[in-house]
Amino acid sequence: MFPPAMIPTLKPRFPRNLLQPLALSLALGLAVSASAAPKKVLVVTVTKGFRHSSIPTAERVIKDLGDKSGDFTVDYARTDEELGQKTTAAALAGVDAVIFANTTGDLPLANVDEFLKWVEAGHGFVGMHSATDTFRGHKPLSPFTAMINGEFLTHGSQAAVEAFNSDPTFPSNRHLGSSFKVYDEIYIINGYQRKAAHALLDLDQHPNTRLPGHYPICWARLYGQGRVWYTSLGHREDMWDTDPALKDRRNSVEISQNYQKHILGGIRWALALEKGDATPQNLAAKLSPDEASQGFRPLFDGETLSGWKLRNAAGISTWSAQNGMLVNEIPKDQHGTDLVSDAKFQDFTVRYEYLVPKGANSGFYLRGRYEIQILDDAGAPLSPGSNGGLYSVKAPSQAVSKPTGEWQQVEATIHGNKITVTLNGTKIHDNVEVTHGTGGQLDNNLDQPGPILLQGDHGAVAFRNIRIKAM
Repeated sequence: MFPPAMIPTLKPRFPRNLLQPLALSLALGLAVSASAAPKKVLVVTVTKGFRHSSIPTAERVIKDLGDKSGDFTVDYARTDEELGQKTTAAALAGVDAVIFANTTGDLPLANVDEFLKWVEAGHGFVGMHSATDTFRGHKPLSPFTAMINGEFLTHGSQAAVEAFNSDPTFPSNRHLGSSFKVYDEIYIINGYQRKAAHALLDLDQHPNTRLPGHYPICWARLYGQGRVWYTSLGHREDMWDTDPALKDRRNSVEISQNYQKHILGGIRWALALEKGDATPQNLAAKLSPDEASQGFRPLFDGETLSGWKLRNAAGISTWSAQNGMLVNEIPKDQHGTDLVSDAKFQDFTVRYEYLVPKGANSGFYLRGRYEIQILDDAGAPLSPGSNGGLYSVKAPSQAVSKPTGEWQQVEATIHGNKITVTLNGTKIHDNVEVTHGTGGQLDNNLDQPGPILLQGDHGAVAFRNIRIKAM
C-alpha cells in the first residue's frame, strides 16, 4: 500500500478544460438538430370556382422552396376527399402551417370553424392570390375572410404596377428594395381592415385607372396566436416560374426569383422560423425633429378627416383618409366638393405632397383665397394655369412638374399678400405680390386670416404630409 501522500492521481484521458467545451458542443449539437427538423406544411389547391393554370407551377415551386431551404416538407390536398381527410383535428395536429395556393370558392374543409381555431391556437396560414377568393361573397363577411382580413372584390385587366415596400425589414420584403415592379392580375380587396394588419406591399393608385387611393397587395397579421401572411400576387405562371423560356413571359426572371423569395419569406415567418413585426403600423402624422423644432404642426392627422369640413355641407362627401393619404375620389358623372380646414391662418409656411392621375385638375388655396394650381401638364407650355402656377396671376418660372403617378412636393410661404413657392425642390415663385383672389376663393376678405382649401370639385387628387407653421 502507498501512504496517503503517495497515492497516484489517475488523470482523465482528456484534459478537464477540453471536456467542458466538448460537452457543451454536444449539447448544442443536439439542440440544433432538434430545432433544424423541417416543419410540415399542407398545400391546398382545391378550387370551387375559377381554376388558375398556374396551380401546378405553384405546387412545384412551393415544394422546391421547402426542399432547397430545408425549412419544411410539403404535403398536398388536391381533391375534396384529400382536403376533408387532411384538415381534421387529428390530421392538423401534425401540421405547422397550411398554404392556400390559388384556391377559390367554399372549400370542403373537415370543419371550417375548427380549422380557424387551429390557426388561432398558434399555427401558420399562408395565402397566395385567389386565397381571398375563397369563402367569399358571404354577408356578413365569412369568418375565414375575417381571418385573412379581406376578400377579392374584382379586378381589371392584368397590369404593370409598382407596389411600394411598406416594411423593408420583413422576411418577405427585405430583398425587394423600396418597391416591387410586377406585371400581374391585381385584386381590388373588399373588407380589408388597415388597422388589423401589418402592411407589406401597397399601391397608392388604382392598378388600372391610376386614380389615387389605397390598394393593399400583401400583409401579415396575428390571428390569436397564429400567424397569417397573404399576397395577392401570383396569378401568372411567370410570377412563379424562373424558366427563361416560359411562354408569354412578361415578368423577368429576376422578378420571378424575387417573388419566390417573397413567398418563402412569408412562409418562413408563418412557420415562426423568422422574426417579423406584425403590429399594424401607426398611420398618425409625424413630424421630423427638425420640423417640430421649427414650429410646424400636422394639418392632416393621417388617419381621419378631423379638423376638416366640406365647403358645401350638402355636397357629396368624396374625401377620405386612406393609408396616410387624404384622397378625393369623385363618382362618375358627378362633381366633388372642396375640403376646408377648420383652422385659419394669417402668415405661414405650409408644406405638402400631392398625387394626381391623368387629366387631373385640383388646387391648394392659401387662406382659402390664393390658389396654387395642381394639374396634369408635365411637359406642357407654362402659363398661370400650369401646375404650380398662381392661378390667373403668374406662371411658374420653371417647368418642374412630375408625371402623373408620382408624388410632388411643395413648400409655400405667404406673408401679407406676397407668396413664395418651391415645387419639387425648385423655387418657381419668389415673393410674388397677389392683390386679388385667384378665382374660386371662399371670400374676398384678403386682409383676414383664412383656412387651407383643397379643391375637390374638378378631379381626383391625393394629399399627404400636410404640415404648417404660423408666423
